[in-house]
Amino acid sequence: MEDCLTPLPSVTDIKEVAGGEVAKWPERLNSVPPRISSGSLTGITAEIFRENTELWKKRVEYYKTFDNQLAERGRYRNLLEMNAYLGGFAAALIRDPVWVMNVVPVEAETNTLGVIYERGLIGTYQNWCEAMSTYPRTYDFIHADSVFSLYQGRCDMENILLEMDRILRPQGSVILRDDVDIIVKVRGMIDAMQYTTRIIDHEDGPLERVKILLAVKQYWTAPGLESNNKASETESNS
Repeated sequence: MEDCLTPLPSVTDIKEVAGGEVAKWPERLNSVPPRISSGSLTGITAEIFRENTELWKKRVEYYKTFDNQLAERGRYRNLLEMNAYLGGFAAALIRDPVWVMNVVPVEAETNTLGVIYERGLIGTYQNWCEAMSTYPRTYDFIHADSVFSLYQGRCDMENILLEMDRILRPQGSVILRDDVDIIVKVRGMIDAMQYTTRIIDHEDGPLERVKILLAVKQYWTAPGLESNNKASETESNS
């Protein structure tokens, strides 16, 4: 078991906090996490963290202009972020009455789950080529930033979409951000799953290759036995 444990950084004084002291809530949400300020995450600086935080505030406000259900306060409760990175999406929704599960894919270039915890958020790891344990809840809303690009060549898009469909409640919605070529492919598949879909331009304008797909899961059921019998009779008569 010792090989599986990540030891805390060593300290020189008994009053020091191993790993660095975090700010009190709610300041800790937007304060630079100790893992970043200490330089322990390669390539992620305090400036990158601050820029990412502001970027997601802008993006979430943009989302609310075209997803009326996300904009409606209290309409959604449980949200799933499939590629959380630094937790900026969840942080931007802190004033909304929602609960966000932040997922760091095991294939992500940088392990940022510790940053998410240091911000006071909740999160987990997940390989999206495999099923996710959702007990005891499903989700009203799913957000996926570049997930399909990340898993290209690893597993089929259809498998990821089916897992998302299993997780998502009827009349819930999905927002996908990705390259336009991937978005077009995904839209064809998700339309076949009886979703209502719409492609929206990037928040910075139509010239950006990254596009946004809004997909709403419909509440539908298979035709009843009586409807099937009538359809069979019509075919026989014709």
